[in-house]
Formats: sequence, C-alpha cells, structure tokens
Amino acid sequence: MIRSLYSAATGMIAQQTQIDTTTNNIANVNTIGYKKQRAEFADLMYQTMEYAGTATSNTTQSPTGIQVGLGVRPTAVAKMFSQGNFKETGNNLDMAIAGNGFFQIQLPNGNTAYTRNGSFKIDQDGTVVNSDGYPLIPETVIPEDTTNISIGSDGTVTVLQAGQTQANEIGQIQLANFINPAGLHSMGDNLYMNTTSSGDAIVALPGEGGLGQTKQGFVEMSNVQLVDEMTDLITGQRAYEANSKAITTSDEMLKTVNQLKR
Repeated sequence: MIRSLYSAATGMIAQQTQIDTTTNNIANVNTIGYKKQRAEFADLMYQTMEYAGTATSNTTQSPTGIQVGLGVRPTAVAKMFSQGNFKETGNNLDMAIAGNGFFQIQLPNGNTAYTRNGSFKIDQDGTVVNSDGYPLIPETVIPEDTTNISIGSDGTVTVLQAGQTQANEIGQIQLANFINPAGLHSMGDNLYMNTTSSGDAIVALPGEGGLGQTKQGFVEMSNVQLVDEMTDLITGQRAYEANSKAITTSDEMLKTVNQLKR
C-alpha cells in the first residue's frame, strides 16, 4: 500500500507536467513562429519479487516472474518543429520560411539567436530588426528613399528607390539549420540558442542545403492544433484525478489496517 501511494504521487507529478506543457501550447496558439511542446514520460524502476525463469519445481520454471512498478517520471519536453500555417500580412518586411531553417538574430551581447518569427521592422537607421530591435543577420539596411522592398524566395533583398526605374540589390537573407533542432534552448521571445545537443548552426542561402525558401508578405503562425491540445488537456486531467483516487484508496486501506484489533 505504501508503494501504491508513492507510485500514484509520481503519476500526479507527471500529469501536472503534461497539463503545464499543454497549457503553454494553448496560451501560444496565436504566437508567430511558436512550436508546440510535447511532454514525454518513462516508467520508473521495478521491484522484482521473482525473476522470470526461477525454478518452481525440479522440472518447471516461472514463465514470467513477478515485477511491481514504482511509478513514472517525465523524461523530456520536446519541441515539435512541424510547419505552421502561413498568414498573409501584406507587410513587405514580413517573411515566412517554407521548410526548414531559422532566421539569425544578433543579441545585444553579440551572440546569435535563432527564430522562426519572421515579423521584421526597420529601426531609426533603416536596419531590419525584430520586434525587440535586435538586428537580422546578415545586417540589412534599407535606404531612406526606398519606395518598394522585394524579397525573393532565395532571400535576395532588392529595393526600388525614388526617381529610379531599376531595382537595386542591397542584401541577402541567410538561414541557419541544425542537425537536432529539438536540442535548441528556448530563451523566450520566440528566440532559441544553440547547444551541444543541437549542434552548431549550418548557414546557407534559402532553398539550398535542405533549407526552406523565404515567402515575403507572410508570417508563420503557431503549429498548435487546439483540438489536439484540448484532448491532451482532458486526458491529463482525468489521469491526474485517477492517480488522486489511487492515493485516496491506498489511504483508506491503510486506515482499515490501522483499525484492526487483536
């Protein structure tokens, strides 16, 4: 009975992780470039009462043995980098990546962060930056007299300036990819940092080396599916309740034992 108390407690802790993860997905259902998370679990060690193959007589042996599990534990909360839906914005500086890859962002400390959020803007110097003012890498500066901005599927940035009829190329978008994107460290603000698990960034032009192409005037929305998340939320809630009931049942059994009289 004590074993069942501990096992059920680990189940409640695990389902709390499941619910926390699902709730975060639901909260970010409209976050541009957000990638859903999935909680993963594994059973804990087993207490072996009898090993399989133990002799039960001179000529027979136990075919299965007896093992009692001791609960469950969270093993990972993995990012799922499936493609989100595209939303047309009409903004010339908005970009979505159709396929693999990340935009590169320079942080104030000089480090490089990575994002799927392609909602870019121009600062006071004409530099293309994200919503926090962090510049896009490679740096792209839009001339002051620009009347139109065009970004090709290969990341080529061209502008049409006042008084001119010929567009001029002023920059080139580059994307980064990783051998294991799930190993990236989430910083918040739609930014990721590489880790030893993700590997180093592999930088190339859009459309090359397995990278996706850039789509101007679109942003990639969250890949969260509300129907799936609501189903996971209900499943996690019911599992939490079931483990709570197991604790209550074990407690009632212990109460009965404590009230036994000689």
